[in-house]
Amino acid sequence: MRIGILELMSAGATRRWDHMAYSYLVTKQYASIMPQAVSVWCRNLGHQVFYATYFGNQYPEKLLPGDLDVVFISTYTQASAWAYVLAKLYRKKNTLTVIGGPHAKQFPEDCLRFFDIVVGDCDKALITEILKDKPRGQILTSGRILQSVPGVEERIPEIRASTFLRGKPFAFTSTPLITSIGCPNSCDFCIDWNNPYVLLPLDQLEADMRYIFQHFPRVIISLHDPNFAVKFEQVFDVMEKVTNRRRYRYIMEPSLSTLRVSRLERIKNMGNFYIIPGVECWTSYSNKVGAGSVTVPREKLNKVIEQLNVIRPYVTGIQANFIFGLDVDAGDEPIELTKEFASRVPFVMPNFNIPVPFGNTPLFEKYLGEDRLLTSMPFTFYYMPYLVFMLKNYSAATFYEKLIEIISYVSSVNMELKRFKNTSSPFLAGYNLAKALRNRSMIGRLCQILNLLKTDPQFRAFHEHETDVLPEFYHRQYEHLLGPYATLMSHEERKPILVRQRKNDVSPGPEAAGIINR
Repeated sequence: MRIGILELMSAGATRRWDHMAYSYLVTKQYASIMPQAVSVWCRNLGHQVFYATYFGNQYPEKLLPGDLDVVFISTYTQASAWAYVLAKLYRKKNTLTVIGGPHAKQFPEDCLRFFDIVVGDCDKALITEILKDKPRGQILTSGRILQSVPGVEERIPEIRASTFLRGKPFAFTSTPLITSIGCPNSCDFCIDWNNPYVLLPLDQLEADMRYIFQHFPRVIISLHDPNFAVKFEQVFDVMEKVTNRRRYRYIMEPSLSTLRVSRLERIKNMGNFYIIPGVECWTSYSNKVGAGSVTVPREKLNKVIEQLNVIRPYVTGIQANFIFGLDVDAGDEPIELTKEFASRVPFVMPNFNIPVPFGNTPLFEKYLGEDRLLTSMPFTFYYMPYLVFMLKNYSAATFYEKLIEIISYVSSVNMELKRFKNTSSPFLAGYNLAKALRNRSMIGRLCQILNLLKTDPQFRAFHEHETDVLPEFYHRQYEHLLGPYATLMSHEERKPILVRQRKNDVSPGPEAAGIINR
């Protein structure tokens, strides 16, 4: 069969030069491993496979042939509008449409409106069964913990097509690796909150690293683990077997609690690591930074700053991830502490998100149960800078004022100069510049929303949950993202199906998959 695999990583095409720069330098490099694995499995089964990624570079319909027998689409929730449009286009051609990835796991009922098959947990056996039986109108899951994924050598055609530029690596090219799935933490906002941590076969890690070192001596090794090196000693024992490892740049997302002093020298000897720990907020999630049950915000601030100063000499760079707008956030304290954090550790790039109640998470269930979700907000807006729920301790306008204050402070010329002086790597200088441009663009979008909250009564009433009528602003934004394809999604179809995730919705069948007939 002729099979297409498409990963959607952007909500819409862009023509602005700063957005395009960020798309090529950053977004393009986030190509996921599972769509590549599906491509390899289909190819190994003897099918003709076409693989592509969409990062805002052009209209995604043009990335795959039109005459496909089966199309697999993987997407985040923010790009779900494109997924639905593509499903409509392919179904008109009698192509079997399959959706997987984060959005399919979070909101399967909504996906089933447009796709023949919705996939949750996946492995090769499930893909084999789908291609054999071609079921329609079903939600499927493997019912098993994934045990392995194809290595870099098997995935190299997909890696060339995704993170390389015209088939060749360039300065920002990353090669994705994964050593584990699941996470030992249980953050209520995270889609991995109930996925048990599983270490994947380490012989594959060694083979992957040897292949990369032999064939691509200048790429960045991007470790896609939800929480890297929880089994630190086992993982690093394998990584240290490979020669010439110090030539490489690595990106990993660890918990600060993992980076104990005794391990930092091994990290430094391994190579140039850029780390992306989650600080999240100042009042909660302290176990991730090794602060135990600390609930006093300033104590956590001081603990995190102390840790980052210890870590700094051993790594190339640090990005700290924050979430602002959680129920524990109130008043001016979170803003002032975050600004103080940025001033005291100017070598750290702060990155900000707002809470997003993704399906199948405790946060989603909490907001749904408290009637705080804006139920007519399309899934396309389930990402920064859009609020899709009622905040507990701020009005929407106050929230945006404070978020603008935080991002404006960390993106100020003064802070950028301090960050530049504390950056020795040209790669990081380029990345920080791209982030700064992105932040300034984000401030403009935040100001636009804030102005509407202050001047448009209907827009304000929607965000205060006084009406379910979606403001025209969001319809216009939705249509702008889809361009000429916007007419394929009616106003009614843009409204999501928000259904509680029930444990008995999907259960394993006798072979590979659990099936629900709809």
